[in-house]
Amino acid sequence: MAKIKIDREKCKGCLLCVSVCPKGLITQAEKLNKKGVKPAQFSRRAISSEGGTPLKAGKKGGACLGCSLCAVICPDCCIEVWK
Repeated sequence: MAKIKIDREKCKGCLLCVSVCPKGLITQAEKLNKKGVKPAQFSRRAISSEGGTPLKAGKKGGACLGCSLCAVICPDCCIEVWK
């Protein structure tokens, strides 16, 4: 199973990665980083794009595909993908 690692201190909170994740597994963190922004975070639960409600694993798939779309779109190279 693939997973991603996001450097929360390097992240500027642009959330471009959230928009491209086909499984909805990247969300915005509640806590601020040292830059004073809410960084992106990897979540093992899929989140609905309509309203931000958690989805059951079967609806969007649940597990990270390892597609690397998030890492490619990140302007600050904050994301590592592990397969």
